[in-house]
Amino acid sequence: MIIRQAGADDMPAILAIHNDAIVNSVAIWTDTTVDLAERAAWLEGHERDGYPVLVAVDEPDGTSAGPRGAGGDRDGTVLGYASLSSWHAKSGFRHTVEDSIYLRPDATGRGLGKVLLGALLQLAREGGYHVVVADIEAGNAASIRLHETFGFENCGTVREVGTKFGRWLDLTTMRLPLT
Repeated sequence: MIIRQAGADDMPAILAIHNDAIVNSVAIWTDTTVDLAERAAWLEGHERDGYPVLVAVDEPDGTSAGPRGAGGDRDGTVLGYASLSSWHAKSGFRHTVEDSIYLRPDATGRGLGKVLLGALLQLAREGGYHVVVADIEAGNAASIRLHETFGFENCGTVREVGTKFGRWLDLTTMRLPLT
């Protein structure tokens, strides 16, 4: 697999992964799917503000040669994407970023989340950020375990702050200091 910076050609695949998470999971706390123009604007905003968006891509020939750095052929299948974003808009939070990782349903359990999170954390360190935060739906044990693997600490859970599919959702916040 190749891990590389996402580009405009990746937006249809990212859109499909994103909308699948909206429709079929509580990972994204909204009930409304988005269109390609919204995802393109999201990518443009990340690029403008200097926040990375990465994709995990199968090798174009179908082989799995293992993770590689940025670059590579854009003809492979996008299996997942990950990004860093501003955690809060106020300037006092400018040294803190939030990570997000989303995979195609058929790509889970293959270690892609770990590879993507590792790459994001490297970029966060290179970007001089102080803390990476993960806001995770409290029932998402796989994401919580993934973040614990990298040393994120559980800062607590805020009960019933979101709703989806007719039920209340709890938010677990985790943090990893980088400096």
